[in-house]
Amino acid sequence: MNIFENQTLKLLRNDKLALGFGLNHLRTAGAGLLARACDHDWLFVDAEHGAFSQDQLAQVCIAALPTGATPIVRVMKSSLDEGARALDNGAQGIVVAHVDTPQEAKQAADAFSFPPEGHRSWGGAQALFGYQATGNAETMAKANSEIIITCMIESPEAVANAEAIAATKGIDVLMIGASDLSAEMGVVGKIGHPKMQDAFAKVAAACRQSGKAMGMGGVYDSEWGSRYMTEGVRFVLAGTDHTYLMAGATARSTSLRDTFQKLVATDTTNA
Repeated sequence: MNIFENQTLKLLRNDKLALGFGLNHLRTAGAGLLARACDHDWLFVDAEHGAFSQDQLAQVCIAALPTGATPIVRVMKSSLDEGARALDNGAQGIVVAHVDTPQEAKQAADAFSFPPEGHRSWGGAQALFGYQATGNAETMAKANSEIIITCMIESPEAVANAEAIAATKGIDVLMIGASDLSAEMGVVGKIGHPKMQDAFAKVAAACRQSGKAMGMGGVYDSEWGSRYMTEGVRFVLAGTDHTYLMAGATARSTSLRDTFQKLVATDTTNA
């Protein structure tokens, strides 16, 4: 059976680090190649905050499949149908934002898993199989085994329910959204605050208990990133297209302006 294997899922199952490249503005077929060139393992295609059309999601995901950069799409919990369509059109995983209860986690697992594990509808041959798969039980089971379903933990309620969310059949990853969680906890942006440390510890314990992977986004401080990886975080959103572009462009412009100022200073001295 021809299928594009989920390289990120392989890493997580072997307790390896998997780095995500966030897409908010980059909507071209080159996204997967660029991510792999920068040693990232998966694409975080943000359909929650990014202005992606369904067509753009499909083009980015399909083009990424042969690169080995796992295309993963984030959707709102109120838009699970968008996630199902993304899976039909090349995505190898879905991140569901703001999952607060095990009931919501089960709804996601059901929506993105084929029977008997869930209630995802078969829409015909898919990009994941090179458009060659037929809708039989073996194919559906293989698709279920190659899809990452992630619940984002972004509220105190979600942290309190982490054990039950992690125990939900079909969920592969619990991912702390540090920006929203810190805001909801009243410590906005304080990634290392004791409340955040406690939240990470609780989610980590829940993941270990149920054998699920743990992820994080919004943690760009090296000290705390290292601390939370020590606790078991392996599914890491490393950065986003606009922050990477601004960092690289700023470093380049600063270098060139510094060089020019040195030239001007030298000319003035020699005058």
